[in-house]
Amino acid sequence: MTGLVLAADSDAFLWWDWVDRHYEDIWDRTVEHLQLTGVALGIGFVVSVALSMLALQWRPTYGPITWVTGLLYTIPSLALFGFLLPITGFGTLTAEIGLVSYTLLILVRNIVAGIDGVPPAVKEAADGMGYTRGRRFLSVDLRLATPAIVAGLRVAAVTTIGLVTVTALIGAGGYGVLIEDGLGRNFSTPIVVGATLSVAMAIGFDLILLGVERLITPWARRRGR
Repeated sequence: MTGLVLAADSDAFLWWDWVDRHYEDIWDRTVEHLQLTGVALGIGFVVSVALSMLALQWRPTYGPITWVTGLLYTIPSLALFGFLLPITGFGTLTAEIGLVSYTLLILVRNIVAGIDGVPPAVKEAADGMGYTRGRRFLSVDLRLATPAIVAGLRVAAVTTIGLVTVTALIGAGGYGVLIEDGLGRNFSTPIVVGATLSVAMAIGFDLILLGVERLITPWARRRGR
């Protein structure tokens, strides 16, 4: 039978011609997945930079910040979405609040660790050139801390892409819609397509971020030779 492949489960079949007939739907889910991931990472990064600046300026705040963000990180995604639903309802807002909250601990820790790793001599040289504390943070400290920050972004990106598949349960879209549809109909093809594309997107984000790091940190490449 054309286009029919027997799956591991004898009761489930993969109809690859289904992909051709649902190309537009798959593309729509891809766009949704990218948007949810990109917005969560963007907002999470901005919030994390602000929290990191606060923690670096007033060190006693670092403990409470990591405690709160760590608490958010440990809450299971379904439980967090369920808690938010009565407040923000079904849809993108609830999804993004949850997704952003899971990026904060990873990013704050990596940003602070990266800034702490900047040599004191470099900071003193910037101060001697007349840099304000804020300008030095944005122009010097963050730049030199890029490897640690990108490492955090890579972990956050992969984590977020995986979590976006869960947001379909609250009506936010993404590849989780395909997986949910396949599970509901006991039909393997949407499940395989959704899961495979989610993994491919995670790998793609990781490679892109790695390329960006190499592009904006040429000194690290020269040091590694």
